[in-house]
Amino acid sequence: MLQMQASADAWTGKPIVLIGLMGAGKTTVGRRLAQRMRLPFVDADHEIERAAGMTISDIFTRFGEPYFRDGERRVIARLIDGRPKVIATGGGAFLNEETRALILDQALAIWLDAEPSVLADRVRRRDTRPLLRGRDPEEVLTELAQVRNPFYALAPIRVQSIAAPHDATVDEILKALHE
Repeated sequence: MLQMQASADAWTGKPIVLIGLMGAGKTTVGRRLAQRMRLPFVDADHEIERAAGMTISDIFTRFGEPYFRDGERRVIARLIDGRPKVIATGGGAFLNEETRALILDQALAIWLDAEPSVLADRVRRRDTRPLLRGRDPEEVLTELAQVRNPFYALAPIRVQSIAAPHDATVDEILKALHE
């Protein structure tokens, strides 16, 4: 299901930035979207890990979330360079005021929205998410959705990420980009 706000015009070549909660499919959908659009794909989390020389989980453990968020902000600012590409961000990136303003001004934000139960089913497959350690994923994702969804709702395009093949989500995004 696609929901577009009136301000979302057809894609103009700006970087496309996928936002949403963990498990929404930003990386998987982003790779497929980039491939179908013949654009480069960049995963901000992978770029953060490369720059830091350690995993996000290790960054959280050793330095804490504020340190991670600062590095995330710097990496995303570097990635949004005006060239067409698809960028997958971490779930909390869009909450940073500076990052959000940059994305909304210099890129096209697309919110991959999903129900916490769908997200929980997806994230249970891997134990690499620091915010979920030792907690019930659906409970955590419900709490995160309550806090983060009002920020995500600022994106000009919202696509529902449902329990369906990722290509269905890519199709919805492409439809939105060409309306």
